[in-house]
Amino acid sequence: MFIEERRNSFLFGGNAPYVEEQYELYLADRASVTDAWRAYFDALRQAPATDGSDRDDEPYAPVVSRFVELAKRPRGIAVRSDNGLDLARKQVAVQTLIAAFRMVGTRRASLDPLQWTPPRALAELTPAYYGLTAADLSVTFSTADTFLFDDDATLGEIVAALEQTYTGTLGAEFMHLSDPDERRWWQMRLESTRGKPSFSAQERRRFLDRLVAAEGLEKHLHKRYVGQTRFSLEGGESLIVLLDELIRHGASKQVRTVVLGMAHRGRLNVLANIAGKPLRALFDEFEGKGADRLPAGDVKYHKGYNGAMQTDDGPVEVVLAFNPSHLEIVNPVVQGMARAKAETSSAGGAAGVLPVEIHGDAAISGQGVVMETLSLSYTRGHGTGGTVHVVVNNQVGFTTSDPRDTRSSFYSTDIAKMIEAPVLHVNGDDPEAVAHAVRLALDYRTAFRRSVVIDLVCFRKHGHQEQDTPGITQPLMYRAIAAHPGVRTLFANRLIEQGVMTSEQVEECVRQYRLGFERAHESDAAVAPDASYAASARPDFGRDVPTELAYRAPSREQLQGLARQIASLPEGFEPHPLVGKMLAARRDMADGKKPLDWGMGEQLAFASLLDAGVDVRLSGQDSARGTFNHRHAVVHNQRRSNRADGVFVALDHVGESQGRFTATNSILSEAAVLAFEYGYSTVNRNALVMWEAQFGDFANGAQVVIDQFIASGAAKWGQRSGLTLLLPHGQEGQGPEHASARVERFLQLSAQDNMRVAQPTTPAQLFHLLRMQALAVDRRPLIVLTPKSLLRHPEAVSTLADLAQGAFLEILTDSLIAPVEAKVERVILTSGKAYFELLEHRRASGGADTPVIRVEQLYPFPSARLAAELARYPNLKRVVWCQEESRNQGAWSFVEPQLREIVPASVQLRYAGPDAFASTAPGYASVHAAWQKALVMSAFTE
Repeated sequence: MFIEERRNSFLFGGNAPYVEEQYELYLADRASVTDAWRAYFDALRQAPATDGSDRDDEPYAPVVSRFVELAKRPRGIAVRSDNGLDLARKQVAVQTLIAAFRMVGTRRASLDPLQWTPPRALAELTPAYYGLTAADLSVTFSTADTFLFDDDATLGEIVAALEQTYTGTLGAEFMHLSDPDERRWWQMRLESTRGKPSFSAQERRRFLDRLVAAEGLEKHLHKRYVGQTRFSLEGGESLIVLLDELIRHGASKQVRTVVLGMAHRGRLNVLANIAGKPLRALFDEFEGKGADRLPAGDVKYHKGYNGAMQTDDGPVEVVLAFNPSHLEIVNPVVQGMARAKAETSSAGGAAGVLPVEIHGDAAISGQGVVMETLSLSYTRGHGTGGTVHVVVNNQVGFTTSDPRDTRSSFYSTDIAKMIEAPVLHVNGDDPEAVAHAVRLALDYRTAFRRSVVIDLVCFRKHGHQEQDTPGITQPLMYRAIAAHPGVRTLFANRLIEQGVMTSEQVEECVRQYRLGFERAHESDAAVAPDASYAASARPDFGRDVPTELAYRAPSREQLQGLARQIASLPEGFEPHPLVGKMLAARRDMADGKKPLDWGMGEQLAFASLLDAGVDVRLSGQDSARGTFNHRHAVVHNQRRSNRADGVFVALDHVGESQGRFTATNSILSEAAVLAFEYGYSTVNRNALVMWEAQFGDFANGAQVVIDQFIASGAAKWGQRSGLTLLLPHGQEGQGPEHASARVERFLQLSAQDNMRVAQPTTPAQLFHLLRMQALAVDRRPLIVLTPKSLLRHPEAVSTLADLAQGAFLEILTDSLIAPVEAKVERVILTSGKAYFELLEHRRASGGADTPVIRVEQLYPFPSARLAAELARYPNLKRVVWCQEESRNQGAWSFVEPQLREIVPASVQLRYAGPDAFASTAPGYASVHAAWQKALVMSAFTE
């Protein structure tokens, strides 16, 4: 028997769930727990209940009773036990100590290269916290639940092994993973090696070579281009070791393409030393050469590159994505590019394409698009088989030095725990630990097809940019930085001490790189110090559409066959009655018994493209069904017995060699999903790639993507995208958030033929527009303002003949009246749904000599076609632009100067529509109705 004063019990607090878990296993199968746990629970079950109750028939009674007893006792009360129970209690304490190291050991790890803040003291990582004394250090305990030893070991040996494994220069967080196989994988990989790498002398020399290259380039740029902004990597040079090892080790895991996304810091170094951009090309940008190659161009630290790295396991394509100043917005773009690479290349699917996202420590915890992108990770339509996230942790964010001002979590990487990604924290001053973290990360990704995070703890030698003076706000940190010799020097000294290299060899390596940088200025082509890099000088992120797919409409017979196919269901498949009614109507459309509605015109556009071998990809928050129930590309069986047999996609069955059809209901995100589809569209050029908003103004949530990628990507970077945006638009009295796709914003961004903005009003127009977009060789984004009420409007219809002939028309002339041209004094121009309201008003109120012309394409503006149409009317006195949107919104501000150039000086140009308004639409149905009545009347009378 013994008496011990204890500060805390192993059954208290955070230990309770662990004990309960072990007890559940014990109840199910005594052999499933260790000998120590089994002995302890056996002893508890033999002890009588201490609360006076008789609960022998309840399996949980012993543990519950023990918890109640301990909870009632003061913390300092002595606990008595016989020797067997005492040993079992100590074994539990040892196991709890092991669990604590696994859970929070990284908080005591040696991670900070600067060591400018005092280390954290964690009581839960000490044996005394669990009632173990110095006398217990020599006691032997079971290590059956660990990979630390082959046999049992003393407490002292166990503690030493835990400290080596979990508190060195590499710390790991993995206990939050719900899959026990994954947790045990990490325990095995870390504990069996004590968390220490084992690299050959040749590998360590390569790590130094990469550090010399990284440091040398930064010093050369700093000296040669004094004062120029470059967002240097100094202080984080181990990033080059990390990425180099990521590609090389990835190649051994059958990775054939690596798609990188990163912001500014270190980007020039990654371009040259990882992606293989020629040094001369980089230097030319510093010197302002080649500025006329693109309509706009961009600063050098925003640019991407497509190169290749030769490895022992074959070449690896290395793609660094273009990125604006909006930091993390490139993340979903990278995911889209990786998904498209996996689907269209011979790289071996998702396993052969590795997306890598490089974050800043403040950005990963501060930018909402990070969470949105993480949410895509394992979804069916947007997953990429696991991403390696790398945080270049400067410990300072960009202006602040106190984590309390940059985030609300302990680590900047804690956001990754939302997808249960393991996190490896590593000291950037230990390149071997960095490389070891890379191998662990890739091996985990290969084994489980899941994402992993590497937190590279380093520092930033200069300020946010090279003209900054960071010591003003971070004097303590920057005193430590000033005294730091640099990771290259530290690692070189280590290799010299270990006899891996001599000081002369190190200096010769530095000298050769210095000479290589100088030679690059003298040659017409780049002279890369490392000849293993082969690079292309021009970014090219995909494959072009075959030239034989020049636009032409399918025949009526082809369309009729496709229409019947997509309106059919397998035998025994029972759709919802409303869907069944819609499919029956489509079968009538296929037989010519009914005109084609909007949904059928769209489906036939998809089907005809798929039949020609073109992929069709559509995503959005309700894209498979369609927000307004007009599409139903995916039909659900109402009698299904399980998920496997629950859906039918007719567009998957249009032809034997058809393209791939994908309709994905996305997560509730605009920015990440739209950016993903943009990235996808830059790679898969043999595809119609579409993103559909539930309502057009929901695109507001992705404005950065629209501004920085869709509208300007080609002008800045020469990056082509054929992405199509489907944005439901129209004043329907549903309030301000469901009215406008903000067409004025797209038109304001329109210039240099950068995109097409259209508002088609018939199924045939949509059919031809989508096909023309998919089959165009010179791709550009397409913005389609799609209807809501027109989806089932009796006059917004077409015939199969309309689809089988002609093409998309930029304007639709008035075919419903045949006015005497000499009598026409007023012409009304409009776009979208307003046409049908104008038409209804004309029928009810007269005006047979007033043509209403629909402008179906707003940009590029069809000036020549409109001018020719207006020239038909010799006595024209007034041209009216009529729109539903208020005067300061919609198309008026854009079309007015365009129209003034083509409307004769003698003809008055006027506006008919609501006055300027702060909101997009009134929130009251009665006000909406009054607005609509006033604007159509104004168009004909004022």
